[in-house]
Amino acid sequence: MNGYLHHLWLIPLLPFAGFLVNGILGRRLPKAGVTAVALIAPLAAFLVVLGATPAFFAAGAASWVETCPQPWIVAGALHVDFSFVLDQLSLVMLLVVTGVGFLIHVYSVGYMKHEEGYWRYFSYLNLFLFFMTVLVLAGNALVMFVGWEGVGLASYLLIGFYFQKKSAADAGKKAFIVNRIGDFGFLIAMFLLLANFGTLTFTEIGAKLAASPAWQGGVLTCIALCLMLGAAGKSAQIPLYIWLPDAMEGPTPVSALIHAATMVTAGVYMIARTHVLFDHSAFALSVVAIVGAATAIFAATIGLVQNDIKRVLAYSTVSQLGYMFLGLGVAAYSASIFHLMTHAFFKALLFLAAGSVIHGMGGEQDLRKMGGLRKKLPVTFAVTTIGVLAIAGFPPLAGFFSKDAILAAAFTQGPGGKLLWAVGLITALLTSFYMFRLWYLAFLGESRSPEVHPHESPWSMLGPLVILAGLSVVGGWVGIERFAGFLAPSVGERVAEAGGNSLEIILMVVAVAVAALGWFIADLLYRQRPARAAEVAAALPLGYKVLLNKYYVDEIYAAVIVKPLLAVSRFILEWVVDIAILGGLAWLLGGVATLTGAILQRWQSGNLRSYAAWLAAGAAALLLFLLVPWTTVLANLPAIHIGMAGR
Repeated sequence: MNGYLHHLWLIPLLPFAGFLVNGILGRRLPKAGVTAVALIAPLAAFLVVLGATPAFFAAGAASWVETCPQPWIVAGALHVDFSFVLDQLSLVMLLVVTGVGFLIHVYSVGYMKHEEGYWRYFSYLNLFLFFMTVLVLAGNALVMFVGWEGVGLASYLLIGFYFQKKSAADAGKKAFIVNRIGDFGFLIAMFLLLANFGTLTFTEIGAKLAASPAWQGGVLTCIALCLMLGAAGKSAQIPLYIWLPDAMEGPTPVSALIHAATMVTAGVYMIARTHVLFDHSAFALSVVAIVGAATAIFAATIGLVQNDIKRVLAYSTVSQLGYMFLGLGVAAYSASIFHLMTHAFFKALLFLAAGSVIHGMGGEQDLRKMGGLRKKLPVTFAVTTIGVLAIAGFPPLAGFFSKDAILAAAFTQGPGGKLLWAVGLITALLTSFYMFRLWYLAFLGESRSPEVHPHESPWSMLGPLVILAGLSVVGGWVGIERFAGFLAPSVGERVAEAGGNSLEIILMVVAVAVAALGWFIADLLYRQRPARAAEVAAALPLGYKVLLNKYYVDEIYAAVIVKPLLAVSRFILEWVVDIAILGGLAWLLGGVATLTGAILQRWQSGNLRSYAAWLAAGAAALLLFLLVPWTTVLANLPAIHIGMAGR
């Protein structure tokens, strides 16, 4: 078994091999061949992770397994290895990424089987998994940055998969550009780490900070805030969240992969991995907590009124990521990663279930045109119900345990923590409401599109849904105490006691009551009195319009940032570069050519005697050049000059 620990390089290499085979040969392979390659690669990677798990446990609770540390950059005192490491944190992430990633690959076989570019889709999917596993296994910040940039590239390709559709192409570019802003913060953080620590290796940074416990704030705050900027880009936090809702333009399985288990969790993972830096900066932790809480409630309010089934889930993802950042900000790293894991289960389930609904409805995504799907799509209805109950936080499903752990950790942080707890509780109310709104509009009541004849999805799609539904039920049963104890060697035991069993029970009861209240309001508006929702919207037209248009954030960004930047760019390109530089250079070259032509035109007189004279002059000049001993003349020039000066 220990052999698995020395072959960690196989985990990213196998998906990369799948990418190469399908990317190069996929166009020529039969669809069955493409499918086999696409599924075997992530399955084999998942099996390697499973094989490494018992070996890792056998190696000891505090193990940090490093493999293939090959020298990469050696310049003076700087030494960076290309190395992979396995510890408790990366093991949890690998199990989630490869396990859920494989299920999404299986689901994609049924969902994408009639799409053009089938081979291209799966090659991109394998490439994404390759870069994500590199990011997770990285032993230093530079190797992590390779995976970090790689998932950005792969997400651009997957979001813009339908590149002939303008909205999809624009969404891919938007995701790519917005993430570059966050990546700039990550780069600056790496430069600061090199300047102050002389290394990018996580263990060495941790050791130097442990040796200097009095080192607080200052440059560490700058580094942590730069890392936070990078995390805000990848994990869609304010103000860089705007790319994620538009990423819905990609195929639905892509939404499940990016928004549930992989790319958007990279920022959460990066902060947990570098927690030693944040532990030495109370200000940076406060920023993480405040941004997370603000993002959670902000995105939840937008999700209240969205009508596209995938956009509701997209804003839900932004909100749930805010919960994770809230947990990180109160130093409850284990609780945050716990929620990351359970969220991967129920959010992947919800996105894939939405894909099943869209598939059964012939491509329709508008909730207002659905209804009555409970009988037409019974399996999809059942698994969606589990997903909705899980994300709303009802016991004993997975979301209840992880969300409660974050709220309890926030509650123990003093007055500021109690305010964060209140924001998280209100967000839980909104989450329960908009998820049950989706549930009622899609599955209950009467069909609002009688001309459509919905049909259940094939088992290639339903199988992964059933497995994810099971994980959404049991995923939280391990309990935060055991989970935190397992992660302690990687992130430390950061979950504080909620103040005794009685207080823990009270907080749990309050959280469940809030979730039940959200369900009750949704039931009142969308089942008992369906016309009431439209009446409320009509009574609050301004608020409804603001939420429906997502607070006009995209429009504000376009007016304040995008359009001025485009205007400056056009000025520089059109006037400075095109007219002044290129135009001026063209005018200069044209003038030289015209002047040269005018001079040469004088020679082209058509007079034979003139041509003969020029010929004779040229011949005389050539003879003069050949016959005169120029070496002697040049050697005597100083003497001639001195003699003339003496006279």
